[in-house]
Formats: sequence, structure tokens, C-alpha cells
Amino acid sequence: MSDLLAISTDGLSSPSIELKIPDNQQGTHPYGWGFSWYPNDHQAALVMKDPLARNTNILMDTMSDWSTFRSTVFLGKVRGAAKGYTHHETQPFSRSFAGKDWLFMHKGNLDKDALGALQTNKSRFLEPVGKTDSELAFCLFLNWLFETRSTFAADVPDQKARKLSDCPPELILGWFSQFDPLGEADMMITDGISLVCFHGRGSTNAMYYTRTRPPSDALRFDSDVAALSFPDPRDTYRTALIVSTIPFAQGEWTAMQPGQMIIVRRGMLVWDSQPDNQTKGFLTPPPSPVPQFQTPTLLGHESILNVRAITKTKEGNPLSYRVYDLKHTTTYRYEEPVQHSTHVFRLHPVEDSFQEVVTAKFIANMDGEEIRYEDVFGNASLYYSINKPYSALTIESQSRVKIYASPPDDHTLSRRQTQIPLVWMPWQRQMMMPYLLPQELPETQLDELTAYAMSFVERNDGNLMNVLKDINLSIYRDYKYVQGTTSLSTTPFDVYTTRKGVCQDFANLFICLARLLSIPARYRMGYIYTGVNYQNTIQSEASHAWAEVYLPYVGWRGFDPTNGCMAGQDHIRVACGRNYLDATPTSGTIFKGGGKETLTVSVKIEDTSL
Repeated sequence: MSDLLAISTDGLSSPSIELKIPDNQQGTHPYGWGFSWYPNDHQAALVMKDPLARNTNILMDTMSDWSTFRSTVFLGKVRGAAKGYTHHETQPFSRSFAGKDWLFMHKGNLDKDALGALQTNKSRFLEPVGKTDSELAFCLFLNWLFETRSTFAADVPDQKARKLSDCPPELILGWFSQFDPLGEADMMITDGISLVCFHGRGSTNAMYYTRTRPPSDALRFDSDVAALSFPDPRDTYRTALIVSTIPFAQGEWTAMQPGQMIIVRRGMLVWDSQPDNQTKGFLTPPPSPVPQFQTPTLLGHESILNVRAITKTKEGNPLSYRVYDLKHTTTYRYEEPVQHSTHVFRLHPVEDSFQEVVTAKFIANMDGEEIRYEDVFGNASLYYSINKPYSALTIESQSRVKIYASPPDDHTLSRRQTQIPLVWMPWQRQMMMPYLLPQELPETQLDELTAYAMSFVERNDGNLMNVLKDINLSIYRDYKYVQGTTSLSTTPFDVYTTRKGVCQDFANLFICLARLLSIPARYRMGYIYTGVNYQNTIQSEASHAWAEVYLPYVGWRGFDPTNGCMAGQDHIRVACGRNYLDATPTSGTIFKGGGKETLTVSVKIEDTSL
């Protein structure tokens, strides 16, 4: 006779578990117990067990400081050790595998000879220490896992599964099903993150699960065998999923069906092999009645939500899209071979309602580990790590982009602020704070730039759009585009005093002036198609930079001070951030080798709209 108990919570918790021994069995019957958890969610598990306990005194003394061992996963087995069992034959079993401790519990008996016949690719590192059928099944499971290729490593052929979530649930169910014909196979296994519970078809006892959600009055569960509660005040708002073979009196429990397997993670049922067999479950909400809709009567107002569907302005002027083919090639050459380097590339154009990426391709002449992700500014980024020596690295980004035209913003609407100073709600200011703080400069320089910015306000009677357009046009007209006169360390004050620079410098100056006026502004990197409409065709031969400001009840809008215009269908947006470093198209670190570096950048843009 034995019982299994497993708890998974959505945050660190300290449940209280009290074992009960009937008075007529005190001191006579070897009760046996074992508990394990992951203190502070570390990968190493703590296991406590006593195979021949005849009372609960040792357990209660051991667990007197239970609250200091907070975890999200707890496993326990009670009444699980017969007379003569040793410590290493008592459950739960623990085994270190793939950099973490795994825990396993089993209720029932299996045919050991039949279990041995299941061993195919036996690993000498995953052999049982004791002589129990349960530990042998545990080692068999880990051996199967050891031979399994991770489902999330499509680009790494030899990457094996290292945790339960690396394996398809159906595969895990198949492993447990191999134990099923060999006897009673009620089993639980965890890697400290996921908890898998299987109820065997040959089991003579039941297995249940329940989920407690705050606020909940059912914080204590009682039975003849044990009592479970969550007395720690820090656990008041914890959600817990409890799986047990103990029939507790309190709570709504779902009886698992023979052959059913569930996967639990952070207090939530994430997979169920038999979801339709739930008898009491409140994990899956009951189906809502299908509402009966009547055809509404349209009363004179129509709103088109997708800007791509707008083909005409209010005045009837046609709107269309432009199509561009882009090729951005960057080549690094070194006088000494580079042994190891890591890179971050932000070369994938933005995809939104105004800009559509038809195709995109990334090509590198050196193989490396790549990780695609979205950074904190929403940029599509690529982390690239190269561990092979090279003297030249060529990165090429090819894409086709559609830029949709949109009608001009209507600034007559009541909620769209048109005057400076702008009024921000406290939470808006908090969210926009990174875009409201100007670059750290000496106070005297900021005073001068503030006076410069206020001159635009006074000149335009504080009208927001007129001020922004005035700053944009003034930089375009009053500042000279001169290559090679500035660097990454050039400040907005330097540009202001010298009145010359490149697109990056003009964008930084615009951003600084806008922020000094409490207008959120950010740096935008991308490309511009100059064609024959712009005097400076050099801009289209490299990445371009401009500024974007956030306008209340409008959103982010682009201003290009290099060309004295607002960003439109000639501008292809790629990355954004607080400054150049957040949005640079290519960056990297050389850890060994390299020496002198030579950089070559080539950008080609072709208008293929027609």
C-alpha cells in the first residue's frame, strides 16, 4: 500500500504536508516516506526519505523549517517502503541527467524480467543503484530520453533532448505505455520544470488531480493518510495543480482514466492525452453557448481598419503602393584571421500595416550559430556566433518590400494635441521615459540647445506640427551634408555648433531638440530610395537614418531632417531604438584575432513598382 502526491505551483511556495498514522499502527508498521523538491527552483533537488519510519516524528522535525525551502515542484510518496528496504531503494528516486536532477515516483509492481527486455541502448551512466522495478523503469525512461533528438533543434542534427519539453507528449505517452502491460504503472516524473503523470491501465487504485486558484477557500485538504495546506502568507495568491492517489475529502478532483497522461507546468495543465474524459474538471471551461447574431442595420458610419485597403484620400486622390528590391552587403576584412566572433544583425525590414515584407533572405559566407529574436525595441534581430577562423566576412541581406501610401493625418480631432507643451499622463510619461531623456551633455550645452529648441516654439506659436516641420526644414536648409567630418562620438551640440554632418548626426540633433521639448523621439534606421528626386544620391548607397516622434492619438511618425521631409513611401524602415547603438544594422565583438579591420558597405535599391 502506497500513495503518490505531486504539487506544481505558478511561483515559489511552501506547502505544509502532514502525514497521519493510525493509532493501531503506531510503532508497529513500517510506514516509510520520501519527499523531494527544488529549493528556490535550482536545478539540484533536495530529497528526504526514511524507508522504515514507524511514526512521523522524524518527518515533522525535518520539515520544521519547510518554509525556508521554497519551490514550484514537490513530490512525495508515503507508505511506500516495506520492511527490509534500504535508503537507495526508497522513493522518490533522483538521478542527475542533462545538467539537472530528475525525480521519479511509481506506485505498484512491474515485471522486472520484462522490464529488462525493454533495454535496447543501455547507458552505463543510467543504471539503477537499487534492486527495485521502479528505479529500473526510471533508468529506462532516461535512456529513451537520452536517445531522443530534440524537437526544437531542427538545425542541429545531433542535439538530443535535455528536458521533458524537448520531447513530443505523444512520444512520452508511448514510453509509459510500454510499462503498462507489465503490471501497475502509476508513475510521475519531473525535470524540475514539467511534471508528467501517468495512470496505468492495470492500476488497482485511482489517481486524481485538482487545481486551486486564488482567491480560494480550499487551502487545506485532509484524508486518513495525509493533510495538505498552504499556510504561508506568501502563498495566498499562488495557483497550484495537485496530483494524488490519496482521496482527499475537500476540493473538486478529476479522476484520471486508465492509460491517461497529463503534463503540468507552473500550476497549469498544459497537455492531456484524454481531454474528453474529464468528469469533474474545471481546468477546461465549459463551452459557452453560441450567440445568435442578427444582421445589424448600418447607420452612416464605416471604418476601414486595414490601411492597405484604403485606396483613395478623402478628396478622391488615388493611393497606391511602391515595391522595392533591396540588397545590403557588408564585408569585413582583417589582416589576421579571426578565431571567434559574435554579431547582431538588424537587417530585416519592418512588417506592419504600412510596410509589407514580400521576401527576405540572409546570406553569410561563414557558417555560424544563429538565433532569430525580437529585441526590446521590437526589431527583428539575428544573433550570429562564428567559431571558425576567417579573414573576410561578407553579410548580405536581400529583400523585397511594399510600402503602402496612407492618407494624411487629421490633426483637427479633439484628442490629438496640437500645442506645446504636450500633456502626458504619469504612466505615459513613464513608458516613454527612454525617449524623453536627451543625451547626457554638460548643462551649459543643454541650456543652449533648449534655447534653440524654444526658438522654434516661439516662432510657430507653439503649434506642435509646425514646430516639428520647422525643425526638420531648418536642419535640412541650414546644415551641410558632409561625409567624413563626424564620428559615432559626435554629439548633437557638436552638430549644432559646426552645422554639418551626415544623416545620423541630423537625426540625433532632431531627437535631442524634440526631447528637450518633452516630445518623445526615437532613432530610426532604414533605407531611402533617392532616384532622381533628391540631390544627394549618396544616401541610397548606404543605410539611412531619420527621427520618429510619438504624437498623442496618432502614433510614431517619421521626420527626415537630411531631406527636409516626412518619412513616406521612399523610406524603408528596418530598426529603431533610443539611439544609433540600439538600431545599428551590423555590430559584433571579436574575441580573438583580427587586427586591423577594413569595412565595405554596399546598398542597392531598385524600384520595381511598374
